[in-house]
Amino acid sequence: MSDISEYLSTHEIPFQRFEHDPVHTIEDLDKLPEMDAAITKNLFLRDKSQQYLLVTVGVHKSVDLKKLGEAVGHKKLSFASSENLKKLLGVEPGAATLLGLIHDTQHAVTMLIDKDLWDQNESFQCHPLVNSASLVLSKKALEGFFASTGHTVQFVDVPAR
Repeated sequence: MSDISEYLSTHEIPFQRFEHDPVHTIEDLDKLPEMDAAITKNLFLRDKSQQYLLVTVGVHKSVDLKKLGEAVGHKKLSFASSENLKKLLGVEPGAATLLGLIHDTQHAVTMLIDKDLWDQNESFQCHPLVNSASLVLSKKALEGFFASTGHTVQFVDVPAR
C-alpha cells in the first residue's frame, strides 16, 4: 500500500493531508506547509539479537542510543538496514513513519514513542509512507490506528544525547 489514506478512511481514522516537496533531513523542514501538529522523526533501530524498534521523538531531539537501549532492555542498539526498513515497514529511507506499522503484520517491530512528545502535543505529523506529503493525526486517531493494526505502543522517556 503506497498511500495509507484509503486505509485510514476505511477504518474511520480522521486525518488531514498536506502535499509538499520531499523531506529527507531536518534541513528540509522549510519545505513543509504550516500544520498545527508536532513534527516528529522516526528512528528504525535493531538490537544485537535482531529485534527491531521504531522510535518516534520530536524532530530536534538527538537520541542517546546506548541509554535508550539500557532503559528499554535492548543491548547494542544501532540503525537497522534500509532493506529491513523496506521489508518490515514498507518504506524507503527518509520516509520512516509510525504509519508503516500497517505493513508489520507479524508484529516484528516494537513501537516506542517519547513520553514527553506524546504528553506535550495533541496532534502529530506523520509521513503517509512517502516523504512528499504529511498527514496530521490527533492522539485519538493514532490510538485508533495502533488498535487497527494490533500494535501496542510503549511510551518511554527517550534519553537525549
